[in-house]
Amino acid sequence: MDLTDGRLLITGGAGFIGTHLTERLLANGNDVVVVDDLSNGRESWVPDGAELIEGDLTDPETIDAAIDGEIDGVFHLAARKSVKDANPRRQFEANTAMTYNVLEAMDDAGVSEIAFTSSSTIYGEAPRPTPEDYAPLEPISVYGASKLAVESLLSTYAHTHGMTVWNFRFANIVGPRLRGAVIPDFVEKLRADPETLTILGNGLQEKSYMYLEDCLDAMFHVIEHADRPMNTFNLGTRTTTSVDRIADIVSDELGLEPEYEYTGGERGWTGDVPRMRLSIEKLSGLGWDPEFESDRAVRETARDLVAEAD
Repeated sequence: MDLTDGRLLITGGAGFIGTHLTERLLANGNDVVVVDDLSNGRESWVPDGAELIEGDLTDPETIDAAIDGEIDGVFHLAARKSVKDANPRRQFEANTAMTYNVLEAMDDAGVSEIAFTSSSTIYGEAPRPTPEDYAPLEPISVYGASKLAVESLLSTYAHTHGMTVWNFRFANIVGPRLRGAVIPDFVEKLRADPETLTILGNGLQEKSYMYLEDCLDAMFHVIEHADRPMNTFNLGTRTTTSVDRIADIVSDELGLEPEYEYTGGERGWTGDVPRMRLSIEKLSGLGWDPEFESDRAVRETARDLVAEAD
């Protein structure tokens, strides 16, 4: 048994990554249960064949009911994910409470395998490329702090409750159905005003963008080949793309030549990390490398989102 076999639970499975993961697991012949409060996801995105339980994971009864149906493993994607959350205290409380509830329910039910989607934000403004063993970890957003706190909970359950954890620190994952990020923001703005594009910050922010299919392939590869109690891997690309370059790519895909206007400053918002590139040497050493580099991931996503809007 591994985490790609049997009856699997996906928290946050109605969202961008979760629905694509659900499709992949269903195609593999798994039974899939999705738990989501639909705050980030959409019921219409959940593929046929998956069981959807709508509920709030900060309520222990929600996850207890979901795991009661003989679940073999968990993909824990649910989170209040915005780095610009209007209520950061509630964000921290919700993200840690959801995970604690999931882990307690798993422990009670004898479920021992969990994959977690963490974030590059746990590193803060670290030197680049940033390896998994970089320290000290000093996040600069409450979102990043909540992800780091959750990693600590997962480590505790891995080492003292006999669980196996696959902990994935994501770069910017992009692809079809992406919402609440720079690429869909630019597509929406340019459809509303083809002449002018407002860019947060100075446009020089530069980060790694990983295409969704590469992300899923990497997750499955790590789950198959890494078997320590706590398996932490960066998922990203070796290249980066600037916000200005993203604006150029989106404009090109829409056939537009807008004027750029900037809000100014090196950050798009408080807590934004202006430059990020994760080391993926540990992932490569396990025998996997991404097919799409950052610019291509951005362009493919721009095409996906333009096609969705047409």
